[in-house]
Amino acid sequence: MKDEMTLLGRFRACAQGESVDRLPRIEWAPWWDKTITSWQSKGLPIKEYDVYEIQKFWGLDPLIQLYISSQKGGPAPLCHGASLCTNEKEYEALLEFLYPHHAHPSEEFLRYSKMAADNLCLTWLTVDDFFWFPRALFGIEGHLYAFYDHPDLMHRMNQDQADYIKKIAECYSDLLSPAFITLGEDMSYNHGPMLSKKLFAEFLAPYYRQVVPVLRQAFDCLVIVDSDGLVDELIPWLIEVGVDGILPLERQSGVDAAVLREKYPDLIMIGHFDIQKTFG
Repeated sequence: MKDEMTLLGRFRACAQGESVDRLPRIEWAPWWDKTITSWQSKGLPIKEYDVYEIQKFWGLDPLIQLYISSQKGGPAPLCHGASLCTNEKEYEALLEFLYPHHAHPSEEFLRYSKMAADNLCLTWLTVDDFFWFPRALFGIEGHLYAFYDHPDLMHRMNQDQADYIKKIAECYSDLLSPAFITLGEDMSYNHGPMLSKKLFAEFLAPYYRQVVPVLRQAFDCLVIVDSDGLVDELIPWLIEVGVDGILPLERQSGVDAAVLREKYPDLIMIGHFDIQKTFG
């Protein structure tokens, strides 16, 4: 072990159970704008919404989330959870607003990739995955029916998204060295997964098996699924398709990290707070 490790080296070593000079000090999900506004009203000297500077102020190792959306403008649902399309013709009409080209990274990406290379921060890359993405198109209720009513379209959406994630890996692999990648899903609620193992195996697993090894090879980092809710039943499904870990481990949904660690000693876990009790 070196006397002083880089932020990235320390995080990766700690995540893999290796010895480190000190534990990483990270806030993996920095704060809502209303939280910052409240802190500023109570004396926070940083007047801009600058997540990097605020993390430094609190003495943390800055961790910056970089999110690549599969959508670019276009129509918006009338309300949260509503649909953008209900059939293949409507999906095809949306294609001009989906899968934007990323050959030219944004200023944000360039700024934080350089800062990470200079050991000033960690980065964390997020993409939508194969439960979240079709749900954003079908809407919450329509998505759950679509497994049965539109199976071919569901497969088409997920293959299109898988191909898009592979292009992201190709475009950004030389630019970013993220501490980890999260695949956005939120496929559990407080009683367990919102789909069966059979549906997961048919509609999601084939696409996980396509993208997880590509992401791991391109970025040389951990691949973690982001799912709220009670994830105990979900975890072995994810392990089978090559995922390294899971977050946020919601205590208020009954998740017990100690039990999970005993069952899955190699599983990467981040989080494990009861948000309702912590933030009241």
